[in-house]
Amino acid sequence: MKVLRNLRLILAALLVLMLLGMAGFHFLEGWPWFDGLYMVVTTFTTIGYQEIHPLSRAGRILNLGLIITGVSLMFLSIGALTQALLEFELRSFFGRRKMEREIGRLSGHYIICGAGRVGRSAARELARKPAPFVVVDQNEAKLARYGSEWLTLVGDATQEPTLREAQIERAAGLVAATTTDAANLYIVLTARSLNPKLKIIARASEEDAEKHLVKAGADSVVSPYLFAGQRIAQSFLRPHVVSFLDTATTHLGMDLEIGEVHVPATSLFAGKTIGTSNIRQERGVIVLAIKRAEGMHFNPAPDDRIQAGDCLIAMGEPSQLRQLQEIAARS
Repeated sequence: MKVLRNLRLILAALLVLMLLGMAGFHFLEGWPWFDGLYMVVTTFTTIGYQEIHPLSRAGRILNLGLIITGVSLMFLSIGALTQALLEFELRSFFGRRKMEREIGRLSGHYIICGAGRVGRSAARELARKPAPFVVVDQNEAKLARYGSEWLTLVGDATQEPTLREAQIERAAGLVAATTTDAANLYIVLTARSLNPKLKIIARASEEDAEKHLVKAGADSVVSPYLFAGQRIAQSFLRPHVVSFLDTATTHLGMDLEIGEVHVPATSLFAGKTIGTSNIRQERGVIVLAIKRAEGMHFNPAPDDRIQAGDCLIAMGEPSQLRQLQEIAARS
């Protein structure tokens, strides 16, 4: 920021002038260094005390230069500091207003309640997609770190006004990812009452909390500690499988991704088989499974028929998956 740079230059000039004044009083008048420092400070701050010791003509000329230069620099530093504070406040105010307007326009977005490690990880994945989302947390300092890249809202997610401010009525999903199960339970209860169609995913720290969160209205519950334990065990037992899943889901290594392709009733793929759809031949995408209402059908054969309403679990490059999603949505 230009104002802060100017302020640093002024403060550096004041420091240099202070050292020159101390040296001048010491060598011209023979004063101790501390007396010179005291004289320079009282001069710069315009307090107006009389001289500690009588000044010679050379000392008065030196002091006259210190008064003119030092007082001018002091006023400049006060002006620069005031300008910096004013610009910071205005930027914060207008930044908050802009963010409030952007949150007010959200629709089909996701609400992440809690800016802890789980919430931040979820936000990074949504931002990578990219998908619209807003992070809600009571800790303003924690949210300030991400205010420039994410939409953030300071507030208590267990309270109805906060969730309404996050446009929960128009949201597609909510993540209850605070550090306590009790807070997540309140968030799920409040969110479900405000939007019965909302997809809610909750974090659970204790095993017993999972059933309570599901009863409260959570569609699914994730336990970071349970997942970590399973991941550690699988890293021992099936390390290559874990490496493959990392590559396919987090872009580690090759540019590969596992995605979902929804097949509406009017889709070009509806009614065709896996083989006649030419998904593998023309798009370079592998269909790993088909998700239907009755369950998941893994490793579909070429003669398996794609039905309206199916969701294809497919693997390929991100650009290929996006292209396949666009084609599947066509009539």
